[in-house]
Amino acid sequence: MEIDHSPVQGKAMPFSRARGLLEALPGKAEAEVIGFAKSVRKLGQDDPRRIIHSLKVGLALSVVSLIYYLRPLYKSFGEAGIWAVLTVVVIFEFTVGGTLSKSFNRGLATLLAGALGLGAQHLASLSGEKGQPVVLGIFVFLLAAASTFTRFFPRIKARYDYGVLIFILTFSMVSVSGYRVEELVVLASQRLSTILVGGAICIVVSVCICPVWAGENLHNSVASNIENLASYLEGFGGEYFQSGQGSNSDRSFLEGYKKVLNSKPAEDTMANLARWEPGHGRFGFRHPWKQYLKIGALSRQCAYQIEILNGYINSDNQVPLEFRCKIQESCTQISSECGKALKSLASAIKTMTIPSSANVHVENSKTAVKELQISLKAVSLEHDQELLAILPGATVASILVEIVISVEKISESVHELSNVAHFKSVEPTVSPEKPQLLHRGAINPVLDGDSDHVVITIHETSAGSQENENPKAPKIGQRVEL
Repeated sequence: MEIDHSPVQGKAMPFSRARGLLEALPGKAEAEVIGFAKSVRKLGQDDPRRIIHSLKVGLALSVVSLIYYLRPLYKSFGEAGIWAVLTVVVIFEFTVGGTLSKSFNRGLATLLAGALGLGAQHLASLSGEKGQPVVLGIFVFLLAAASTFTRFFPRIKARYDYGVLIFILTFSMVSVSGYRVEELVVLASQRLSTILVGGAICIVVSVCICPVWAGENLHNSVASNIENLASYLEGFGGEYFQSGQGSNSDRSFLEGYKKVLNSKPAEDTMANLARWEPGHGRFGFRHPWKQYLKIGALSRQCAYQIEILNGYINSDNQVPLEFRCKIQESCTQISSECGKALKSLASAIKTMTIPSSANVHVENSKTAVKELQISLKAVSLEHDQELLAILPGATVASILVEIVISVEKISESVHELSNVAHFKSVEPTVSPEKPQLLHRGAINPVLDGDSDHVVITIHETSAGSQENENPKAPKIGQRVEL
């Protein structure tokens, strides 16, 4: 059989490929459009505030554009009105704190830079026509270099970096343009007024229409991170000791702690922006936002320990069954009580109530640690020759002990936040059970003639009992004959 390699067939192959690509193009374009529409829909469903923010920016730009559309306003501001439009585009942020921060930085920087620019222009004019550009160049060099250096300071970088940048830009424009432009004072005042108008419109729209508060975002983020840690610890015992529902069960809770590991940049940003916000809702003007950063740092420390712990869930190291059985109850109780404590702390932060119920779970976890230590001491004596075999299980137990310490620190920080932020106390809806009397008495039979008597001597009652609850109740040390 002969194969025809004619030139005609070789030339037809590129055309056939091109035709195939053209035929497939509508299907690919449709798939791209559908995929883009799905991503847009998901983005809006994840946080509907993004859609509202976009509409707010459009509204602010429409309002500030009236400077050009209305003749009286245009006569007042002139072509400098474009700075109002640019101001809205630049400073309108997603949160109220971000908008206030940029508005303050831009307004103050423009005022200071404009005043210094006019002063530099006046001093340069005294040096004569030839010396004026030299003096202006020296002023620009010195102030630009000094202002740029201040941006390396952490505090200024965090809160005033945008303002320093606008200061350099405005001073350079005013001082340099003043060499060629007459009526420099009018130009500077027009620019300052338009920036103030644009900033005011941004602030009004941001605060009055569906405001997004950076402080509230930080508050909810810290509580959510603690909840993710709690969910992992509550389910760890069942996963590690294989007492859950198996591999088909939902194990998404094992991934939640990973969100906590990289939460520092977002928390620092939200805390910086929250300091610019006025008092709103449940948050006062001087709300202790720094305390949230402390809680967030402790939460990340706990998350790092959990990340190490997570590596032992699917580990190939087989721990002896006898050793696993002896530490299972204590380890499961530790992880469960720590999870309950963290869940109680997260709920207290969300509702801004005193986390009194978390103390019970923290104490229970510490009690379980003592029981675990006793079990480990006993096991180490029995399995002295199998130390390497039990080492992975002992490591898990050691990490759980460290997690208890971390949870206790988080609890102390949340209690400190509740005191500083004046969290409200919640009255229990169910009356607490009366504590049972400790059996520290003595029951002795006493023979008195023909009748038998039993004498009960009460040495001590529980700390929670009150003598005035029942006037007929026996007192401490009283003998009761039956």
